[in-house]
Amino acid sequence: MDDKRRSKRLPVNIKLEIESLYKSGDENYKHISDKVTLINVSKNGIGLISEIELSIGYYFNAKIIIDDEKMFYSVLRIVRCQKLNEGYMIGCEFVGLADVLSDSIDEYEKEIFG
Repeated sequence: MDDKRRSKRLPVNIKLEIESLYKSGDENYKHISDKVTLINVSKNGIGLISEIELSIGYYFNAKIIIDDEKMFYSVLRIVRCQKLNEGYMIGCEFVGLADVLSDSIDEYEKEIFG
């Protein structure tokens, strides 16, 4: 099967902090950072595993910490949610990721693959 992703997915050893999920006019989910594990990152988005189902179309503000010196804040939108044996595979896309932040992901890719 051909991979149709726009950008290369990179394995991660990155910390993700999520304050809340929101959608205009809807109730917010709160304090879910401890229920998610970031599994990959690309210029277009992130993949994560969640203990709880996260609704497609919801947004969240994320703090993505690459290391002690590199981190950035971004808004992400949930675009996929797939049930696993235990938990959910969640796909999210960056909303308005600035070029300078995209460059941080390029640098991270160089560190991983040389």
